[in-house]
Amino acid sequence: MSKEDRDVKILAVVGMSGSGKSVAVDHLTSLGYPKVYFGGMIYKEMERRGIERTPDGESEKHFREMIRETEGKDWVVKQVIEETKNLIAAGQKRIVLDGVYSWTEYVTLKKEFPGEMIFLALVLPKKLRYKRVAARPERPFNHNEIMERDRSEIENLEKGGPIAAADYYILNTGTIEETNAKLDEILKEVEF
Repeated sequence: MSKEDRDVKILAVVGMSGSGKSVAVDHLTSLGYPKVYFGGMIYKEMERRGIERTPDGESEKHFREMIRETEGKDWVVKQVIEETKNLIAAGQKRIVLDGVYSWTEYVTLKKEFPGEMIFLALVLPKKLRYKRVAARPERPFNHNEIMERDRSEIENLEKGGPIAAADYYILNTGTIEETNAKLDEILKEVEF
């Protein structure tokens, strides 16, 4: 079966830390769509190598940057592609990707799944995003920590590219319910 005949759609959710990616992905998985989590590839490899995850996320950050530097900027996305292909082979037609970080990953996915990738970016004013990150129960960051994380992700991981090139945007300034309603509208539009 050719790619044109298989009716597969892959929705990649992108955004800066605190933009609401997890909320969007949680909504999508609650609708029954399987997800492939980029961070999960990092966690699996850290565990395989015996590297402990620290509560502040520093060990993950360092490992994420190191693995891309030593194994190639496309190391994580290669793992994601393999898992996505396994889902497709198992009959899945709609798949969610959680955590595209870099321009390299964006380009690689577009090339690997031509015509099947849809990129959705969650965006909001930085001041509100920083406030939400500080208040979240899991891995909160203070103002300086989130500024440093933004800098690191933009400069070291090329995170801005996939956000800038997204096919759809949700301005995530309202409630979770409002964001989910906007997401549902996009799902209908793209026949996901």
